[in-house]
Amino acid sequence: MAHDIHIIGGGLAGSEAAWQLAQRGFRVRLSEMRGASPANGGEMTPAHQTDGLAELVCSNSFRSDDDEKNAVGLLHHEMRRLDSLIMRAGEVARVPAGSALAVDRDVFSAHVENALRDHPNVEVARERVDALPASGPTLVATGPLTSAALAESIGKATGADSLAFFDAIAPIVHFDSIDMSICWKQSRWDKKSGPESDGKDYINCPMDKDQYLAFHAGLMDGEKTTFKQWEENTPYFDGCMPVEVMAERGVDTLRFGPMKPVGLDDPRTGRWPYAVVQLRQDNKLGTLWNMVGFQTKLKHAEQVRLFRTIPGLENAEFARLGGLHRNTFINSPVVLDRQLRLKGAEHIRFAGQITGCEGYVESSAVGLLAGLMAAAELAGGSWEGPPRTSAMGALLSHITGDAEADTYQPMNVNFGLFPPLHDVKKKVRKEAYTTRAKSDFGNWLDRAILLPV
Repeated sequence: MAHDIHIIGGGLAGSEAAWQLAQRGFRVRLSEMRGASPANGGEMTPAHQTDGLAELVCSNSFRSDDDEKNAVGLLHHEMRRLDSLIMRAGEVARVPAGSALAVDRDVFSAHVENALRDHPNVEVARERVDALPASGPTLVATGPLTSAALAESIGKATGADSLAFFDAIAPIVHFDSIDMSICWKQSRWDKKSGPESDGKDYINCPMDKDQYLAFHAGLMDGEKTTFKQWEENTPYFDGCMPVEVMAERGVDTLRFGPMKPVGLDDPRTGRWPYAVVQLRQDNKLGTLWNMVGFQTKLKHAEQVRLFRTIPGLENAEFARLGGLHRNTFINSPVVLDRQLRLKGAEHIRFAGQITGCEGYVESSAVGLLAGLMAAAELAGGSWEGPPRTSAMGALLSHITGDAEADTYQPMNVNFGLFPPLHDVKKKVRKEAYTTRAKSDFGNWLDRAILLPV
């Protein structure tokens, strides 16, 4: 079908942008290279496992769903108010995860794909796009694993080399291979994720001091995958740092990070272990569990050997082992305007992780905003962005100008991006940020000229 706008990339940001535009009556061509025929340049990325739209390739968690004290939870709240498809799918595919929003990956992706395929204003085209279009409204949401040819085209258009950082994925374990006589289910401090939660959303594998020290040594000594051509000068993003890189920072770093035992009572002793490996449910059936914080670049055989030394995982069977890939992103504060348009080629917008936001929710939120911006422009109207005091506004401001261009790096949403509240006591500051944000965001929605759905 003829289209009003071309979206390149069927990940979280591209799918969300397509939904927002289609819901407002605009015809969308959504191009995704995964699943395309060889004649159309079909290509699988190093991290994806399927050709499903909005596939989650790292964790299955959208992180905290607490919109009272947490910046990412606040972002959830704002996206829901704007009828986010990603948030809709998250609710449908939700699995227990304490106060976090975690999902069954397959159910989540299928919901997004069905919603877009069934929409009369969306055409999903399985094809690889190798160059930025010379004309016509275009939204590029190809993410951190943009194909080489398109990345080269983007590099030429931006006039600068792409920046890059490493990203890693964690292993997934079959539940029936976990020894539950050693492990136990409990959320830290028994915190419940919702009315259906029993406060036992995580599987905990306890370690005593000797076991922990031996495991730490194994991480340090284990054979790792190397990428000599680009590893030396490419930084890691802290949110997906390989577990062995954390181990290199000090013998106790992991015990104060992903292996923190605080608030977890081993039922066999009634006490906190010296360290804990946690697993979080990865699908609705509860048959798959991912190792929280265990992104890794260890070679596969080394992962199996070392991770089976974890108490309770001696016979672990892995549905997926960890891996490492490079993410690329543009220097958005330099090359994009305040409406995410490419300076010098304003028919092209960028959205999602390629802009330098980091995280599922952030990527989706920027896709949502890009979709609203494009809809306003296609309708011949003006665009007023959300206030900087909101999560969306703070994230957008960071991407399009507030960040230091010389040191620009991928960023999760956090209260450090918000205009400060100096006159509020520290212990209630997070609540004050969210209260202000909700009020200002609500006022913006009341007056904003957003095309009706």
